[in-house]
Parts: sequence; structure tokens; C-alpha cells
Amino acid sequence: MRSLTSVVTVFAAVAGMAVGATACAGTPAQMDAAALQAWAGKPWDKAALMNTTVELGRYRNVPVVAEFPCSDVCPQYTVRIIHYQLPPEASCASVGGVEKEVLVPIAITVRPKTFCIPEPLVASGQYYAK
Repeated sequence: MRSLTSVVTVFAAVAGMAVGATACAGTPAQMDAAALQAWAGKPWDKAALMNTTVELGRYRNVPVVAEFPCSDVCPQYTVRIIHYQLPPEASCASVGGVEKEVLVPIAITVRPKTFCIPEPLVASGQYYAK
């Protein structure tokens, strides 16, 4: 059973994200490499974010999102994947991204899936977190 404090903390985190998303409705803000790396370096709450996608902003005029997939053992196995949300006509190379394969939880296992990663997150590996 969860304590009231943890339930309130999760609610506050989700409500804060909803308010932030509403305030930023329309065109997301541009991010530079430093802002992208700073966001990727922040701690995150697996329970509050599992099975969500958060729009972070735009890097090189391309939307960047953080996905938080989970499957059978949630929130413990929630992962975070920061990647470009490519327009249908764009390739990863055309936006300056780097294709990386990561393990994504599905059912009782994981499967490899390829994502287009913003270049500033590649060297540090900050695009993927368990």
C-alpha cells in the first residue's frame, strides 16, 4: 500500500507536467545542446512517468520527446528514452541525429528498437536510462 505522501508526490508530478504541457501548447520551445543535456541529467520518477511520452522541446527545429515505456514489472522496469520525433518525410541523418538501438520492455521480456537520438546525448549515453 502506498503512503499518502507518495501518492501526493506522484499526483503533483503528473499535474505539474500537465500544466507545463498546457502552457507550452503549440510550438515547443527551442533547446540548445546544453539544455538538452541538462534535462537528460535530471532525476526522474519511474512511478509517475511510466508509460508516458513527454515533449521536451525542439532541437535543430525537430521535436524531441522522452518516452517512458514499461511492461510487466512496473514501475521498476520503466526506462527513459530521449529521441527525436521525426516528421514522416525526414530521415534520422537528415536532421543530424544518430540511430541507436536500445532495449525496450515488452510483456515479460525486452526487445531491441531503433531510435533517432539527438547528437549531444550520444557520447554520454544520456538518451537511455533504466
